[in-house]
Amino acid sequence: MNPLTASPKALYIHIPFCTNKCHYCDFTSYVLKGQPVDQYLDALEEEMRRTVSALAPERIETVFVGGGTPTVLTPPQMERFLKSVFEHFPIAEGAEFTMEANPGTTDPEKLAAMKEGGVNRISFGVQSFDNGLLERIGRIHNVDDVYRSLENARKAGFDNLSIDLMFGLPGQTLELLSDSVERAMALGLPHYSLYSLKVEENTLFHKLYERNELPLPAEEEELRMFLLLMEKLKAGGYRHYEISNFAKPGFESRHNSTYWRNEPYYGLGAGAHGYAKGVRHVNIKGVQPYIDANKERLPRLESYDIPADEAMEDFMMVGLRLLEGVQSSRFAAQFPGHRLEERYGAVIDKQIRDGLLERIEQNGDIIYRLTDRGVLLGNEVFGAFLGTGA
Repeated sequence: MNPLTASPKALYIHIPFCTNKCHYCDFTSYVLKGQPVDQYLDALEEEMRRTVSALAPERIETVFVGGGTPTVLTPPQMERFLKSVFEHFPIAEGAEFTMEANPGTTDPEKLAAMKEGGVNRISFGVQSFDNGLLERIGRIHNVDDVYRSLENARKAGFDNLSIDLMFGLPGQTLELLSDSVERAMALGLPHYSLYSLKVEENTLFHKLYERNELPLPAEEEELRMFLLLMEKLKAGGYRHYEISNFAKPGFESRHNSTYWRNEPYYGLGAGAHGYAKGVRHVNIKGVQPYIDANKERLPRLESYDIPADEAMEDFMMVGLRLLEGVQSSRFAAQFPGHRLEERYGAVIDKQIRDGLLERIEQNGDIIYRLTDRGVLLGNEVFGAFLGTGA
């Protein structure tokens, strides 16, 4: 069956509340104090009901609860929220169920509610193991909170744990980053995500950048940081399976792989994106407008059909983020009547000549994937597929 026409097997749910707004964050998130959290959960449950009525799921294999900081929910709110997910969606046995968390927001009682409610994977937004740098980027946790939160999670029975680290931060040096990644790896976790800072509009960092008051590392230094991260994680036995992600075998993020393979997913909550039956949607962002909309309808800000040409471009650009590459057979399955080589042969040939892509044959299939040089110049590779299909 064509995955683009099937019901999604992945579910994303957005909890938009945070204890504070970090200096670099442009996600749909709002400071928790004074927010109508219980009314939001009411509205979210109503969106679940309307969603499964409009597009009935067959089986959900991955769930990802992001934010914001979902773990700002109280234990009773957490219990109620997770119960509603299982009431409305058929979650498969053995499904991956991830929840984002900030260090310091996961006490034993809350972790017990998460575990009992079906969560089996936690992704902690650590960002750095340097307290000065954490304060500089607007994080309110410290390094002690990181260790305490991870210890609590393990005691609660969670073993599928991931942490995010950031590089290219203002005032960050290669030495600071090296110390952070070594301390992170000493924890022996099965998964690490490593992201470079992007200065986004409508953030404090963007205002500082516009005033030339944001001391970012030079481009060459940021490249050295990325190379350092790759070297250390690979030496530690971690598989570099996506440009920004490293995992022990079997612990790759199954949910995020849905995005990278351009497969459909449900998207619920304020500001959430979804993709199903060839249609992408974006939900209303504000908390109260989202609550109000759910009283009458699905809370869509906009929905739009994805033309085949655009879907093919998306397939190449997100698929090549995976270091396993893109498969000709998977392309043909998503786009019946089209061959990857016919569509993008000229672009691929040039990328191969430039040393950015390589072509391999495996089990009767043809695969195109980034070379080591291509990993460092990924954006250049991805951009080459825009508007270039035959």
